[in-house]
Amino acid sequence: MHTDPIADYLTRIRNAQAARHRVVKIPSSKMKETITRILKDQGYILNYKVEKDEKGHPVLKIALKYDKETGEPVIKGLKRVSKPGLRKYADAKNLPKVINGLGIAIISTSKGIMTDKQARRENVGGEVIAYIY
Repeated sequence: MHTDPIADYLTRIRNAQAARHRVVKIPSSKMKETITRILKDQGYILNYKVEKDEKGHPVLKIALKYDKETGEPVIKGLKRVSKPGLRKYADAKNLPKVINGLGIAIISTSKGIMTDKQARRENVGGEVIAYIY
């Protein structure tokens, strides 16, 4: 059993991009599905879908996105911020900006999981889950 499923999720995406895979399969959960939806909405991945594996467990299939000219992955970096051993929280006024607003911070708020920009608009703070740029 993984002690930090979100760190595992980010590592699987990072490793799949390093190996130039087009699709990566990751065990699914509601939180991972929400983070994946945010990645799609922000243009970091092409698409995703939830399927069942041979044992009937839900699996996220994520189609990774690469630059057309250079072939470089669109996601340059994935960083886990709040870890199970040390949680990181930010209030609405102190939400982090990733690379001066070029990247996104994924925040778990009382209104659901959202980007730092959405959290500023909604004027809510929460747990800073990850940085993506």
